[in-house]
Order: sequence, then C-alpha cells, then structure tokens
Amino acid sequence: MTIGTKMHQTLASLEGAAANIMTFSLETQDQGAKQMFADMNKQLEGMCETLKGRVNYIEQQEPQYKVK
Repeated sequence: MTIGTKMHQTLASLEGAAANIMTFSLETQDQGAKQMFADMNKQLEGMCETLKGRVNYIEQQEPQYKVK
C-alpha cells in the first residue's frame, strides 16, 4: 500500500467520523452535548482540510502517489 493510498484512506475515515459526529449533534436534545459535538465536528473538518492540502501537495510533487 502506497503512502497516497494510506492518506486517502485516512482522509475518508476522518470525513466519515466528522459526518457521524454531526449526526450525533443533530440527533441529541441536550444542548451541551449538541455544542460539544458541533465543536468536535469543526475540529475534524479542519483536520480534513489540512490533510486534503497535504494530499494535493504530495500528488503534485509525486504523481505516482495519485489514487485512481
């Protein structure tokens, strides 16, 4: 497994986790929990954006790492 594949898998996992956390936020009635989940989602989305930037950089520098 190449580094490109591993990074894409990690990105997909982070995006899935962010979606799950947002679902928890939408489904709870507890306002404290709702805010906590929303904050966690925001952090995960920030991580996703950072990792996407790194994936794009690596793919530009090393085209063989592009996942088809």
